[in-house]
Amino acid sequence: MSDKIQSVRGMHDILPADSARWQYLESVVREAMDSYGYAEIRTPLIEKTGLFSRGIGEATDIVEKEMYTFPDRKGESLTLRPENTAGCVRAALQHGLMAPAGVSRIWYAGPMFRYERPQQGRTRQFHQVGAEVYGVNGPSIEAELIALSARLWKRLGIDANVVLEINTLGTSEERAAYRDQLVAYFNDHLQTLDDDSQRRLHSNPLRILDSKNPAMQELNDHAPKLSESLGQESREHFARLQEILAGCGIVPNVNPRLVRGLDYYSHSVWEWSTDLLGAQSAVCGGGRYDGLVVELGGKPCPAVGWALGMERLLAVLDQLPQQLVPDSHPHLYFVVADDVAAAVAQKEAEWLRDALPGLKLVQNAMPGSIKAQFKRADKSGARFALVLGEDEYRSRAFTVKSLRDDSGQQTVQRDELVAYLKKTLLLD
Repeated sequence: MSDKIQSVRGMHDILPADSARWQYLESVVREAMDSYGYAEIRTPLIEKTGLFSRGIGEATDIVEKEMYTFPDRKGESLTLRPENTAGCVRAALQHGLMAPAGVSRIWYAGPMFRYERPQQGRTRQFHQVGAEVYGVNGPSIEAELIALSARLWKRLGIDANVVLEINTLGTSEERAAYRDQLVAYFNDHLQTLDDDSQRRLHSNPLRILDSKNPAMQELNDHAPKLSESLGQESREHFARLQEILAGCGIVPNVNPRLVRGLDYYSHSVWEWSTDLLGAQSAVCGGGRYDGLVVELGGKPCPAVGWALGMERLLAVLDQLPQQLVPDSHPHLYFVVADDVAAAVAQKEAEWLRDALPGLKLVQNAMPGSIKAQFKRADKSGARFALVLGEDEYRSRAFTVKSLRDDSGQQTVQRDELVAYLKKTLLLD
């Protein structure tokens, strides 16, 4: 007998018992995006490999080590998307969402794929939500995106458990001058650099500052500061962002080590983190990436956005004592006396669903005694059993029996049932 086929390592099923948490998070995200005028975009899971090698960078760990890349039947190299910023820019260019003098606000949600060692907080298929804006310069749109995420945390009840850090990268010219200083500094301390830092020294030196290796901290503390290479305009941009955030009641920590290694990033970058998840502390990161549009073949266009990890956000919610996820169990489980009652119950169930659109009703679908059906009803998590027995069938009535407390049961005439259920279940 052949072995059972298992899911791919690092790619997990989301089972019915967990899907309510995901649906709740998705509904809160959608509400937040709608409230700021962001429209949803859905891009393909598979893109041409060149989109990511150009959009993420050949020298990054993602492109070098983590992408799921394969040739199609015609030999074209395709890749499962490891992130979706590049895909959104590709779609915006392809479909004219970056019209001159226009503003596009879009958001997405869905699975991403990276070949990593599976561990807590990291899987090979994971899910992200992101928000992107095209066509707006200046710090006000950056503040809007940060405020949108802050409102999301508040709506989820985790605003006290996340911290915002921000930094400025200045312009590409300012960063190029700083990069030269940084390379010279680290070249003077080659013996102190760890393997990752030595590999990044000439390809991605800013990422050395973001090293999580404790042995690198003292060296990084004494490295040249990017802020000292910024011009007046960049300083004013960053100061204005902080003023706008303060006016919104958001006071971030300025972290000079918060960087992005790719040349198309400029000005503001930010990250939300939590102390509830151990080493995997980041839950959301964003920044301005004006240069990416040109990198992918478009005309110069301002671009800024953020992305959050849904698994990490759900892990934060799981650490909190309050239960915010709505109950996903059925309101009613239909218990029937015999085959005749079962046929009537099917028709009546459709009538109830028409009359009460928010009703969650499960009809018994297997043969068995009333006692066996009540066991199934209890196992389903339903709040009430709706019983159609011989007596009820003859008198055109139903028995509504509580399954979650000792409030007993009530016989309700058919013409009064909708009003009774609406009141009892608090359905609109």
